[in-house]
Amino acid sequence: MDIQVWSDVVCPWCYLGKRRLEAAIAQFGGDVTVTFRAFQLDPSRISEGRPAKEVAAAKFGEQVGQRYAHVTALGAGEGLRFDFDRAITANTFDSHRLIAWAAGQERQAEMLEALQRAHFSDGLDLGSHKVLASVAWSIGLDAAAAGAYLSSEAGTGAVHADLAEARELGISSVPFFVIDGKYAVQGAQETSSLVSALHEIARREAVDAGR
Repeated sequence: MDIQVWSDVVCPWCYLGKRRLEAAIAQFGGDVTVTFRAFQLDPSRISEGRPAKEVAAAKFGEQVGQRYAHVTALGAGEGLRFDFDRAITANTFDSHRLIAWAAGQERQAEMLEALQRAHFSDGLDLGSHKVLASVAWSIGLDAAAAGAYLSSEAGTGAVHADLAEARELGISSVPFFVIDGKYAVQGAQETSSLVSALHEIARREAVDAGR
């Protein structure tokens, strides 16, 4: 089974959705490959480097506190720590480039996890190449090589291709899962719901294969 996941590094629901997907795959027990694809909730650089909570409050108003409290509680239930008081806004294009670089070394999921933790738990500025290189180092990759890669245009085409495909598919919110190229699942679904979906898709594919 092939699962393509469109997500953004600074999307709390994507962090939660990734953890739930991993749990669902473990319970499913089948042969599954997962590829993470780039998506940007906000491609602008206008608010880069500012406290994320401040920017969100200006954009969405008083509801932000309730939303953050809700996702923080859900994350805690999955073993994730969200510290929105420390999170810093950043354009995520270079983060996605770094994920593409790590994918070439079979470390894509680890890099995404490390970047999400850096943003949501550690309050690191993912708009900084120095910070991004340090995140690469934290999972055992070469920080100097990561820095050189980010200083070039490498990976730009791969990220643009992901973003273009997301537009073609009409993806407007993430996480968004495309399974075996034809089944779509949207949002950070409960682990049990994802397990049921994986079993149902496997059943349908088996039926189709037997025709």
